[in-house]
Amino acid sequence: MHGTPQWTDRTGLLALPGGATVRGRRIASAASPADFALLLAPGPTPAWPARRIRWPDFWLPLDRADALDALREARRRAYAGERVEVACHGGVGRTGTALAALAVLDGLAPAQAVAWVRERYHPRAVETPWQRRWLRRVG
Repeated sequence: MHGTPQWTDRTGLLALPGGATVRGRRIASAASPADFALLLAPGPTPAWPARRIRWPDFWLPLDRADALDALREARRRAYAGERVEVACHGGVGRTGTALAALAVLDGLAPAQAVAWVRERYHPRAVETPWQRRWLRRVG
């Protein structure tokens, strides 16, 4: 698409089932610019617009409604052609769970979304049983 910003670094990029692209990463890693960041842990805030979800490591978002609203916003922005990234400290568990949640919002069943994100993003994505259960409540 002409005029749509492109990623300068393809590391961590993932095409959602419906075709929009998002990036998963560690918060502390150097990153090429994005248009919007969904941050799932404390840490540095990038120079681009960001929204932070309070989500303890290995657990679930503390405010389910806020988390779902933020995930829907990230998905909307990605489908509008913005470069959207999702990041936590390690870039695996919370990030993988959020990416799987985006896939659920895109129409995948939660169990399919876990396998999907593990195959396409990271084999340990969605690290805990309660994160897998939480995905069943996303759709």
